[in-house]
Amino acid sequence: MKSLQDKDIRYLDHKRVSYRSRTESTLARLLSFLDNQFEYDVALPGLTNDKPVTIDFKIKNKYIEVVDSEADLQKFKAIKQKYPDFDIIAFGSSRYLAKVDELESVFLFDSQDSETSSIFIEDPSLAFDYAHILPLVEKCSILHGHTSNVMVEIIGTTKNNLVIDFGDAKRIIKQTLNLMDHKFFISKKYVIKEDEKHYFVSFTGLQGDFNLQVPKATTFMLSGEATVENLSTEIIRLLAPKMPTNIDALGVYIYEGTNKGAHIISGIDKRP
Repeated sequence: MKSLQDKDIRYLDHKRVSYRSRTESTLARLLSFLDNQFEYDVALPGLTNDKPVTIDFKIKNKYIEVVDSEADLQKFKAIKQKYPDFDIIAFGSSRYLAKVDELESVFLFDSQDSETSSIFIEDPSLAFDYAHILPLVEKCSILHGHTSNVMVEIIGTTKNNLVIDFGDAKRIIKQTLNLMDHKFFISKKYVIKEDEKHYFVSFTGLQGDFNLQVPKATTFMLSGEATVENLSTEIIRLLAPKMPTNIDALGVYIYEGTNKGAHIISGIDKRP
């Protein structure tokens, strides 16, 4: 059976932008995580015979070319030769970048024993039900509920060719979602008092004044509003301490309904 290669598949981000390789997709995700606005496949004047060429990424007046093949390497060298004043670096496999210039390029160390990789877990059982209210959002300013499906991406250094066992990851994610299942989500800022068993919540929204007495056992307090973005962050906060030490970052996709949601990716702080 013929094995799949990067040229046989495409990598899509949340905006449905298609990247040619895992390296390009990873770099795009990293730039987005760092809040760097970038352009992809930026056209340049032709290098020879006015044939159009592109640079993979442009960030303001700087450029990044992903070099994962001999053709990429030759294109990078040609760009450097024709545009010597370009602020450009190469990023990709050390198999090719060692031929560029290690002091000016960023490359991944090739190792069969230890490399950074990621897996994702998407399963119908990874879902939770909840109620919430967003006082200042027109459609969400009444008490209502959702069923949200969750997909989790786990990024880390491989051990014995694994980032984490799928079974272990699924168990950890389920345990975390159980803490949030069938709960009422509300921001802490609306709590005016509490007793041993209840929170007393009060706020003014677009629909008027709300004064609620809610059981602590069925309430999940958040530091911010109960949006899917904040729920994604909360899931990462709960998952991170349960992850093995080789895990460096987590990404959570959470759906509100079937065709919309939020995606948050965050590094794990491993300091004591």
